Amino acid sequence: MLQCLSFKAASSGPINGDPLPQTSPANSATSTTVNLSRELAHALQTHSYNEMRSLFHESDPTLDHLQFQQDDGDRTELLLSQVLQPNRECVEEALSHAKQTSLTQLISTYFQHSEDATSLCLNLYQSVHSARELYRPLFDLLDILPIDPHAINESHCNLAFDIFLKFDSLDNPFPCPESHNFRETQQCFSLLKQQLDTRLRKSRTRVRLLHRATAGSAIFLVAAVVGVTASAAVIASHALPTLVVAGPLCSAYLPHSFKKKELANISQLNAAAKGTFVLNKDLDTIDRLVSRLHMGIENDKLFVRLGLERGRDIYPIQEIVKQLRKSHLNVTHQLKDLEDHICLWFTNVNKARSLLLQEIHLHRTYSS
Repeated sequence: MLQCLSFKAASSGPINGDPLPQTSPANSATSTTVNLSRELAHALQTHSYNEMRSLFHESDPTLDHLQFQQDDGDRTELLLSQVLQPNRECVEEALSHAKQTSLTQLISTYFQHSEDATSLCLNLYQSVHSARELYRPLFDLLDILPIDPHAINESHCNLAFDIFLKFDSLDNPFPCPESHNFRETQQCFSLLKQQLDTRLRKSRTRVRLLHRATAGSAIFLVAAVVGVTASAAVIASHALPTLVVAGPLCSAYLPHSFKKKELANISQLNAAAKGTFVLNKDLDTIDRLVSRLHMGIENDKLFVRLGLERGRDIYPIQEIVKQLRKSHLNVTHQLKDLEDHICLWFTNVNKARSLLLQEIHLHRTYSS
């Protein structure tokens, strides 16, 4: 029943092969814009990212069916099972063999948060597609209208007015920044990071104390052996050396065993803490992009609505066309940027989950 822990999928596909961004709380404040841009450009060229993009490519008829023809709940579950690796079944299989401790609960919470956030990003990917469909008639209109707005005639106005009415009637595909659950998701990650850091400090303190205990036991053992050797010529019985040496041996062995368990805990906690930090930063970026897109679409809809209130007059139609030509490239760029970061999220969450599950596989027994 441990086939999930063999990580056959981890040797290929989008979960391994490229490292997580080397960003940490210690150096994030000193990272420059140039370095971040270079790191992003590199991430968008990696094999795992390109594989993830190919999974979502619109030319794939199977994926199109899963994305856009199933109802929302079924579609999200189907895509989540395909995109998220290691998936929920592998995680549950691994944790079912773990001793139920506070550490296990933290690890389980980490996997659940990463899955919930991935589901949110899947819905946002659908929003990107919906936004392109929202703007497609407008951009097609711009292709056939004269570049010079003063050359727009009555026939153009009637066509444009009908398209603008349809645009105005459709909802903004992106959630309002005040209403969407990014804040709750980010708060969950922040709280989890605090809990992981606290647990890490405790484990590191235990290791230091155990290291000192082991070192003290070793010194005592050497002193005992020297004492026994000096007394061997006088004391004929072997009982006293056995009693003297057995105590230090046991005390040296027990700290070593506890230390090994704590080091295993630290490895798992480090993997979870690093993954939590990186994923939360990714969510921050996606949140900003979504907010910007929502506002830009609302501005376009408001401008179109104000123009429609003037009826089919040529002048308001001309002004709307001028405004849409200005926002065309901006909207297109922002949608591409958000799509890139969502795909980057999928590659990073898979790498983070894979690294943590590998640590669990290496250390089957958790300590409390």
